[in-house]
Amino acid sequence: MQPLCIRDIEQFASENLSKNALSYYNVGADDEETLRDNVEIFKRIRIRPRMLIDVTNVDLSTTILGRKIEMPIGISPTAMQKLAHPDGEIATAQAAKFMKTCMTLSTYSTTSIEDVGVASGDGLRWFQLYVSPDRELTRNFVHRAERSGFKALVVTVDVPVAGNRRKEIRQGFDLPPHLHLANFSSNSFKGVDTEVENSGWSNNYQMQIDGSITWESISWLQTITSLQVIVKGILTAEDASEAIRRGIKAIWISNHGGRQLDGVPTAIEVLPEIVEAVKEQAEIYVDGGFRLGTDVFKALALGARAVFIGRPILWGLCYNGSDGVKKVLQLLKEELQRTMQLAGCTSIGDITPSSVIYAINFSKI
Repeated sequence: MQPLCIRDIEQFASENLSKNALSYYNVGADDEETLRDNVEIFKRIRIRPRMLIDVTNVDLSTTILGRKIEMPIGISPTAMQKLAHPDGEIATAQAAKFMKTCMTLSTYSTTSIEDVGVASGDGLRWFQLYVSPDRELTRNFVHRAERSGFKALVVTVDVPVAGNRRKEIRQGFDLPPHLHLANFSSNSFKGVDTEVENSGWSNNYQMQIDGSITWESISWLQTITSLQVIVKGILTAEDASEAIRRGIKAIWISNHGGRQLDGVPTAIEVLPEIVEAVKEQAEIYVDGGFRLGTDVFKALALGARAVFIGRPILWGLCYNGSDGVKKVLQLLKEELQRTMQLAGCTSIGDITPSSVIYAINFSKI
């Protein structure tokens, strides 16, 4: 039976992914409160539909950092995609190109920056980056991304230390021997004095964590690249305002899929305060818990330029490789289009704060 929604594809993946893969892909930090909240939060927001509007033609296209995409739904960085399907990141890149949207490649991909660049061709792609304690290693990643046609750096700033993911620890997750972190292959590091090849998931992960990273690190990064720098992992108006002061033109609101600090707000909860703080000086993207086109609509109404999805992409890979990723994106696109038609919106610009209202908890009245 063909999947009718993301939940159908999630169910398929839960039944077919290995326990090892599930212990990495689907877990959150500590009690997983934030992991659950990311999905549940959308129930607290209602859509206010307008009637008697001609919705025969609906335009879902928008731009991100000046590049047109056919829908305001992109792909978040997710690590080690070959755990879900042998084609891994290549399949995801090809699906993103087919759907004319943006793919963000993880530092911890099981396919190299260069190979994804070739597979993506002229498709829009960004590279997710951790500022490593080894700045030459960081510089190497940046230059490889530039040479491979990536258009922006998505700098993850919410990992000064690793989150406490108990389920992953209990499972004893590690990368299977037939896979490797392709971006850490020693032949990719000309002139960099570091032992990285075959050092395993845990070693490479620890090597990338830098508890000393500050806003000065972001400013340094801006001096070594011509690519736009996006900061990912922002959850407060204060940090969004600092990003603006540093010349950042795109802010990615994220709680890391509930995998870092448990008990923090969801992206949707802090989106309005960050929109107010930024005042259109930067584009705002969000991720976390998007499973329906109505979820996307609600985020756009609250001020997001685009939303990005992570786990559903992995489930789509498991379901049917590149075609599975296309299916995930197509389902969300169709749901968003239908939502817009039923809400009386014919373009992304028609979706405004007045398009939604917060649900009332009648039990407390």
